[in-house]
Amino acid sequence: MNPFLRLTASLFYRPPILQMAALCLRGTGEGAEVLLIRSLDSKRWILPKGWPMRGKTLAEAAEIEAWEEAGVTGEIEPDSIGNFASFKRRANGLRQRSTIEVFALHVADVAKDFPEADMRESRWFPVREAMEKLKEPELSELIADYLSLPQ
Repeated sequence: MNPFLRLTASLFYRPPILQMAALCLRGTGEGAEVLLIRSLDSKRWILPKGWPMRGKTLAEAAEIEAWEEAGVTGEIEPDSIGNFASFKRRANGLRQRSTIEVFALHVADVAKDFPEADMRESRWFPVREAMEKLKEPELSELIADYLSLPQ
C-alpha cells in the first residue's frame, strides 16, 4: 500500500466502540416476547442500549439502560449472550463501528413513568416478529440461539 494512503487511513481509523444492550424478555421459547424501543434519531426498532458505566459491570449498565429507556426492571443475567457488530452515528455525522454486548433481562415489571418515557416508543413483540423488526441479522441469530429457536 502507498505509504501516504496508509498514513491517511491510520489518521481516520477509529477502533470499534463498546456498547451494551438489554434483551428484555417475558415468557420463554417460541412464546417469548421481546421489548423493543424506537431509536431517537432513525426511529427504527432497537434494544435498549448504552455505554459502559464506571463502577458497573456491563450487565449492570445494560440493566440501568433498560430502566432509563424502556422503564423495565427484572433479573439481568450476569453473562453476555453474545455480541454483534453495528455502526453508531456520531454527533459529527460520521459512522463508527460498534461492538454491542447483549445481556438477557427477564422482565418482572414495566413502569409508566421512567426517565425517557416522553422520548421513546416501546412495544412488546412476539419473538419472531421482534427478530424481523431488528435490522441486525447477527442480533436475530443471537436471540434465536439464546432461546433455542429453530432457524
